[in-house]
Amino acid sequence: MRKGSKVFLSFVLSGSLLMGCGDEDANDTELIQPGDATDEVDDSAAPDTDIDTDTDTDTDTDTDSDEEIEISFWHFDPGERMDVYQEAINRFEEENQNITINMLQIPNDEYKQRVVVSMSGDDSPDLFASWGGGWLEEFVDSGQVMDLTDSDIDLDRFIDVALENSVFDDRVYGVPLGISVYNFFYNTEIFEEYGLEEPETYEDLLEIIDTLNDNDIYPIALANQPMWPGAFYMMYFADRVGGEDAFNDAWRREGGSWDDEAFVRAGELIQDLVERDAFNPGFNGLPYDAGSARQLIYSDQAAMMLMTGGFVNNVRDEYPEFEDKMGVFQFPALEEGEGDPSNLAAGVSPTWSVKEGTEHPEAVISFLNTLTDLETAQDYVNRSGNVVAIEGVDVEDPWVSIFTEWVNEANSIQFPYDQTLPPELAEVHLNTTYDLFGMSITPQEAAEAMEQRAQEIE
Repeated sequence: MRKGSKVFLSFVLSGSLLMGCGDEDANDTELIQPGDATDEVDDSAAPDTDIDTDTDTDTDTDTDSDEEIEISFWHFDPGERMDVYQEAINRFEEENQNITINMLQIPNDEYKQRVVVSMSGDDSPDLFASWGGGWLEEFVDSGQVMDLTDSDIDLDRFIDVALENSVFDDRVYGVPLGISVYNFFYNTEIFEEYGLEEPETYEDLLEIIDTLNDNDIYPIALANQPMWPGAFYMMYFADRVGGEDAFNDAWRREGGSWDDEAFVRAGELIQDLVERDAFNPGFNGLPYDAGSARQLIYSDQAAMMLMTGGFVNNVRDEYPEFEDKMGVFQFPALEEGEGDPSNLAAGVSPTWSVKEGTEHPEAVISFLNTLTDLETAQDYVNRSGNVVAIEGVDVEDPWVSIFTEWVNEANSIQFPYDQTLPPELAEVHLNTTYDLFGMSITPQEAAEAMEQRAQEIE
């Protein structure tokens, strides 16, 4: 594994860049101190545009006054990532004695609903995390997110493809900290015990699944109650079958549709995995945040998991011993398909945005600069298991080195459908994919439901 290499993300994206994504009752959530949470998080881009980075904002801020200021700050990251944010808060508060940052960590699968409810009332946070894309754009369109284009933020230090995930109508509404790659994590000891090697093709993966089943090991751990973990399979299968243009053409209505062969075949491949017993029992009823699927990996009951780079963060927080026997590989090539096997699925997370109408905009922007400065970015890349979306950081973490190399070599990067598509279409995507895993809908029916909804919202 390479160490000490500079993060230089040379994204080669085919076609146009994409826009860019747990839903439970919005109960009151206690303020969680750093290190208390152990949940994984779910971890898409706007059209390429020139962004005006001139900053006309007056730099005399609330940080220079003696007024007592409180800033509310919401996010969904547990463990080491939350510790990184807390340390940034400590630095900021030390330099700005009159400002208090009230950080609230909300478990991922509750987070979206909590933000939606807060935005509909009067208690939305001053600064909040998102995944950019279509989910953030909904709040932008309703005038609830501050335009950061001309704020006192140096936008040139962010990786273009990540920043563009929060650009709408040539204006910037969020700044990114991390880029989370979606890939397989696996137990190297189990692979060694049964003479298995990292698969290069999908046929290789199927042979691994069969071998593990023959030896009473769950091949793949999956907790799909929140729907997004299973959606990764739809994304990758559709890409491997039809290439990156399959999604682009269906979404942009440029000669493609959601009932094209790539999406029907992707559904067939998902259901073939279910019929092969590739997953642990009861996978569609397991909540991801509860950690039961990860426990199957830690306890050697399951061998693999397709998950975001945040899995590294979970391992270090929940069961550090597993890291010594953890391996990673990309979603394998599908010999029957047109997709480039270097194509990746990844999310831009977290992306920080500011509430429109915040009482102390200068102070919030000042804290946002601390959350994305080089010290925070370096700390994040060293401890989070994620590629960082800020230039000038040294990569020392061995996993991040691997993920960064994959990103640099990728022909295309696919952002999550549920983060990229309009919410009304993203909901159909999640529901139909969930039903495919539950074997309650046919691949053709799922594809036709997507296409029908897409036509209705055109």
